[in-house]
Amino acid sequence: MQIPVTLIEQELKTFEKKFKEAVNSDVPLLDRVMRYIVKRKGKQLRPMFVFLTAKLCGTINESTYRAASLVELLHTATLVHDDVVDDAAERRGFFSVYALWKNKVSVLVGDYLLAKGLLLSLDNNDFRILQLLSEAVRRMSEGELLQMEKSRTLNLEESVYFEIIRNKTASLLAAACAAGAWSTTGDDEVAERMRTFGEAVGMAFQIKDDLFDYTAQNIGKPTGNDIKEKKLTLPLIYTLNNVDKKTRKELIYIIKNENTRKKSVDKVIDIVTKSGGIDYTIEKMEGYKRDALNILHHFPPSDVRDGFEDLVRFISDRKY
Repeated sequence: MQIPVTLIEQELKTFEKKFKEAVNSDVPLLDRVMRYIVKRKGKQLRPMFVFLTAKLCGTINESTYRAASLVELLHTATLVHDDVVDDAAERRGFFSVYALWKNKVSVLVGDYLLAKGLLLSLDNNDFRILQLLSEAVRRMSEGELLQMEKSRTLNLEESVYFEIIRNKTASLLAAACAAGAWSTTGDDEVAERMRTFGEAVGMAFQIKDDLFDYTAQNIGKPTGNDIKEKKLTLPLIYTLNNVDKKTRKELIYIIKNENTRKKSVDKVIDIVTKSGGIDYTIEKMEGYKRDALNILHHFPPSDVRDGFEDLVRFISDRKY
């Protein structure tokens, strides 16, 4: 992923400083938590998409930096809240905010990050960018709640699965691309085109994550974590809808009653693989990747476009 990072290396360095400024606080406890969060941020994939989209469509400006900061603030807020919801002790290999400071602090920190994002946009009249990102947060919440509702049964339609990941995962990446495009063009048509691009990439990203549960790749053995959590993802949904009644009944029994037994989980993975669930899922992922690349090809050839293509391919070809 070196090419796209090199293209926006200076912008990412400047962004780091601006993001630290955006989250600082005069309250000692809050400032301590913020410094912990900043030090353990991930790959900053979403801000990267903001900058690449902005550069693809025009010239990066202060509005672009604010859009990238807003995306990261909102994303971080949702992660802090997610760890409370999921009772998660770890985040990216480190203790989560929830593990170190417990419920009350975590919820308030998430609220603080959301408020800082809102004020960052409102204080600078970035109303359209705020609208784009607020819509994404609404959709993320709806996607999470829909997944909770549907996870109570093991009868999830493929269309509902796509609705869940479109809202829960793809919406924020889509909004990041739309915000980046808007920051340099002020053009709704261009912003919508890049929103559609970001959504396609986000769908491919989540489907790739789902595949890690069933395919070894270069990360060792299949994890089977989704099966253990009774989570229905595309490989399993496809299999349940395409095997005979006896096999379907057996799969459902294992997921409900033997989902923590390694031998039973391995059996589910084996049935999914032999039934074509993996191949079907890869085909769907590749389709979304093609959709994204086709949108990129509406733009004239450039180093930025080439770098963006590399980033899109990294999403679906990554080994972790």
